[in-house]
Amino acid sequence: MRNWRAKTAAVAVVSALALVTACSSDNEESNGNGGGGGNGGGSDLSGTLTGIGASSQQAAQEAWQAAFNTLHPGVTVNYSPDGSGAGREQFVAGGSDFSGSDAYLTDEEGELQGAIDRCGDGEFVEIPAYVSPVAVIFNLPGIDTLNLQPATIAQIFNQEITNWNDPAIAEDNPDADLPDLAITPVNRSDESGTTENFVEYLATVAPDDWPHEVSGDWPVPGGEAAQGTSGVVGAVEGGEGTIGYADASRAGELGTVAVGVGDTFVEYSPEAAAAVVEASSPVEGRGQYDFAYDIARDTTEAGVYPIVLVSYLLACTTYDDANTAELVRTYLDYVISPEGQQEAAEKAGAAPISDSLREQVQPAIDAIGAAS
Repeated sequence: MRNWRAKTAAVAVVSALALVTACSSDNEESNGNGGGGGNGGGSDLSGTLTGIGASSQQAAQEAWQAAFNTLHPGVTVNYSPDGSGAGREQFVAGGSDFSGSDAYLTDEEGELQGAIDRCGDGEFVEIPAYVSPVAVIFNLPGIDTLNLQPATIAQIFNQEITNWNDPAIAEDNPDADLPDLAITPVNRSDESGTTENFVEYLATVAPDDWPHEVSGDWPVPGGEAAQGTSGVVGAVEGGEGTIGYADASRAGELGTVAVGVGDTFVEYSPEAAAAVVEASSPVEGRGQYDFAYDIARDTTEAGVYPIVLVSYLLACTTYDDANTAELVRTYLDYVISPEGQQEAAEKAGAAPISDSLREQVQPAIDAIGAAS
């Protein structure tokens, strides 16, 4: 299991929406592709990019694809939201030009070394490009929000609290008309980075009530399982008394949980998610273009939402085909640009990455090119 202990070194990963910076402008000039903020009118790029991975990125990827196509009409970007596990597997196998993952690659199952090997003489690129809270969603008629302590959430998903009028729920929701109704937990059936982020939170803040190993596979049998983010949201919407977890951008009209943090309850928001990521630290011992972060899950600061996913894009600095390399570089350059991050914020509820993080990861994108 990874060491999920919160670290003290602060890394400014997320901030408020940024204006166009000199860094992105310089990058446009050096790349000559207009990926960051050019008008794209003179773009002569053409071809197709294939991406696979995290379903949490789906709404953001759709926004990025549409905006990027306006800049570069000759380019088609396909992204199949098959899940983080599929994204990592296909990237390692060479089945995608780039992939999305809601968890950084590790050596536990050989994925990190597999990605390094796939990139050959080049470097493995792993950049945080999509930051979002994970919402605990539920379907109870007439109830829009509930306060739940971390231990209560863990016991619900561990199937130890099984009814909505349980005293542990009622104590923190004295004004709610809680029904005498069975709780139906809904979890991902596929390997998922969203699952890994959610259970990482539970294992960190409620270890006595969540004694399971952290991984992307759901560890508790007997609940309702669904494929992908859309499947979980659909199952929660289609039932009564259901509860699940999903990227907050997909919560829709479902009820959502305000999570106990210290002496307060905190509802999800991009700003609250940004607050916890800002207190996180980079993982040690990674490659020069690998920007993986450990998240401070057990914060007690008011106004901080601790169930957050940092979703990564995976690529190589070297591709056999020069055109593919140019397309990957230009697309990723747009994704992390202020314009790209604003698209994700407006269309998918993401928290934009900070200028300081953009400056850190920009050299990795600039390094993408063709094999000599």
